[in-house]
Amino acid sequence: MLLSLSLLLNSSPSFSTIAFASPKFHSVFGQSIRFKVHAFLNKPLDSRAAPSDQPSVLLDSLRVLEWDKLCDCVANFAGTSLGKEALKEQLGYLNQTFEDSLGLLEETNAAVEMNKYGAMVDFNGIDIELVKIAIRSARRGLPVSGTEAMNILALLQVAEMLHSNVKAAIKQDTEWYQRFMPITEMILELTISRSLVRLIQQLVDEDGSVKDSASFALKQSRDQVRLLERKLYQFMESIIRNGTEETSSMEVSEIDGRWCIRAGFDQQTSFGGLLLSSASGTGSFVEPISAVPLNDALQQAKASVSKAEADVLLMITKKMKKEIDYIESIFSVMVKLDVINARARYSLAFGGAFPNLFLQQELDSFVATDASLNARTSGALHPTRKKWTMYLPKAYHPLLLQKHQQALQKAMKDVKNANVEIRRRKRPGENITLEKETNVNLQSLEAKVARMKEEPPVPVDICVAHNTRVLVITGPNTGGKTICLKTVGLAALMAKSGLYVLASESVKIPWFDFVFADIGDEQSLSQSLSTFSGHLKQISKIRSHSTNMSLVLLDEVGAGTNPLEGAALGMSLLESFAESGSLLTIATTHHGELKTLKYSNHAFENACMEFDEMKLKPTYRILLGIPGLSNAINIAERLGIPDVIVYKARELYGAASAEINEVILDMERFKQNFHEQVRESQRLLKLTKDLHHKLLIARKNLKEHNISLRWRKVQEISNAAAVARSSIQRSARQYRAICSQPSQKILETNGHSSTVKCEAKEESEISEATPAVSSASTLRLPVSAERRKLPNVGDSVRVPSLNKQALVLKVDPSREELLVQAGNMKLKLKLTDVLT
Repeated sequence: MLLSLSLLLNSSPSFSTIAFASPKFHSVFGQSIRFKVHAFLNKPLDSRAAPSDQPSVLLDSLRVLEWDKLCDCVANFAGTSLGKEALKEQLGYLNQTFEDSLGLLEETNAAVEMNKYGAMVDFNGIDIELVKIAIRSARRGLPVSGTEAMNILALLQVAEMLHSNVKAAIKQDTEWYQRFMPITEMILELTISRSLVRLIQQLVDEDGSVKDSASFALKQSRDQVRLLERKLYQFMESIIRNGTEETSSMEVSEIDGRWCIRAGFDQQTSFGGLLLSSASGTGSFVEPISAVPLNDALQQAKASVSKAEADVLLMITKKMKKEIDYIESIFSVMVKLDVINARARYSLAFGGAFPNLFLQQELDSFVATDASLNARTSGALHPTRKKWTMYLPKAYHPLLLQKHQQALQKAMKDVKNANVEIRRRKRPGENITLEKETNVNLQSLEAKVARMKEEPPVPVDICVAHNTRVLVITGPNTGGKTICLKTVGLAALMAKSGLYVLASESVKIPWFDFVFADIGDEQSLSQSLSTFSGHLKQISKIRSHSTNMSLVLLDEVGAGTNPLEGAALGMSLLESFAESGSLLTIATTHHGELKTLKYSNHAFENACMEFDEMKLKPTYRILLGIPGLSNAINIAERLGIPDVIVYKARELYGAASAEINEVILDMERFKQNFHEQVRESQRLLKLTKDLHHKLLIARKNLKEHNISLRWRKVQEISNAAAVARSSIQRSARQYRAICSQPSQKILETNGHSSTVKCEAKEESEISEATPAVSSASTLRLPVSAERRKLPNVGDSVRVPSLNKQALVLKVDPSREELLVQAGNMKLKLKLTDVLT
């Protein structure tokens, strides 16, 4: 990111210019950005028209769309005064190219990512005006004030914090480098003077005063001032106490830095002095003659303090002057980041969606090359698979949404205040009647909050197919047609200016060079124009200035004159816009003839505002592809107009028109049912996806659990095998030792082994001794009837392998096994291993 900054401070004290330039994108103001806020003049560098030089028809369109109110709302999210006005200037400059708009959106998206990550900082702590003055003073070599120095410090600390946050995010995951682009380069390329930061922190206190420790001369002078002030106060007190007159009305005071005594207006004093001030309301301020030398010394000491402070601040100024270019670069980048962050914070605060901005020519080329593929696919029923000129699902009018949120916040604040009032009135001694009234008021306020949360502004769904050039919207008065037009117009301007579009889903919208609108009553008394004439003049201007890249919004086209002539004129105007007037035209009308254009011209599409016939109220939802039907006679019938009048009206209206309305009504019901089924299908699809996701997670967890369980079993078996192997080897060594020694040594060995075995568990002894006994099968005697006889519990048997007598503890006839005790050892033996 290349950055150029020029402060024209020498030519005029109130003239400075900051310019940004990017090699990747043209900036908002053409080839570069320039901010102008009182001291900073903001003028485009190239020859493109500034907002004030734009055509009046465009300015009128922005006015009826209330774009200025939206700009004010977005600007309130900036942290600095210069950022607010610079953002207003940028949003008011609507001559961006397509590349400019993409660059703005990329900046906003990067700031959104930084806010979500927590890497963005708050710019509210910087007083831009004081920073500007400090930079000007440093340029001229004049001492900066302590407060100005602290704002320079705040500027540098904010830049350093941003630098650290971005580096920490990139260190955690290198992907953040790209996700924060192009802000990443802007921040990482900043050069922050830490020596200047340390110098200001060392010399200036947080309140902007110079520290006593800043210099020896300053500390000495301030000590002298404090000493003299203490002496003067004590001296004045002694004069008041020693006075012979009544001293209750006298007191020590100070006028212009000189200590004195204030007395009553007509009060006589017992001491001589100089009258510093006198008034009937404040009394007389007298400086005693004897205090004059001390006051003079005090003034000299204060002058020494001021000189010492100026010397300290001049040190900061000289340091700033050496690094003024870096400070100006940081200052300009911080202002730009404040502007970008304001756009991001607005988008996050109102739940905006990143707009997929595209050029219609590119889409036309893509559709032409991809036509054969579209013919073979079945994605027409899915809105995101179809080639749309505009796709705004559940889009909100920004100002209506802002108004609703403000009202909701106010209502919630009222509830909070009511709760505080209730707690206050619950104190002892308060009026019980007032407490009950407050409880009732709280309940009504809570109900109001709940109702507002359940009834937010109704979003509109605008989906315009690729081959549609004119969308005709019909519907009843106060049905939401005008709001629909303004929502589309503001969405187009927001996407072009680098703002997220306030929609609940991803938005696809073409880039428009201009947005023209003819909305509302444009009657002009000054020009002797009627409402109809005012509309025609505005539409004529729009027709002459619009291009094949423009968006045109026409409200109640053909209204205000004879219905037949108005309908004919409206049809002709819309056909003109469809042929070569604009990229997209959206028009509202009450003329039924305009609905028929769709059936003779494929560039037209119909839509209507939904009307609830049961409640006799509009729903403010738009139904695409369906022409609106007339509800006047049906409404009259439901409102109780006599049947005779209703029947006569239907006869006069004509059977053919009634049949058309019935067909339209059937189409509308079919469309409503279709949309309900689509919504239900989408809900079930979402539920299915959620369940499928949960099943995948469960399968993954089960697989991991089985692997872990199998691993634990393998470890347990391995450990058990190692223990068994060790036991078998030990028992085998014991048996070989027994077989190779005489009988007496065997007994001694057995006694020693028994002693060792006593220290182990019983089951371990049994398992270790059993293999040793079993392995002695070579010593077994021939099987006899005597040995096969099962002994009883308590009998004594002989164990040949040990050459010892053993006591039978347990007999298992089915397995022919015995549990015997030989000395301190318990052995599990086969019947064939013992002699009874």
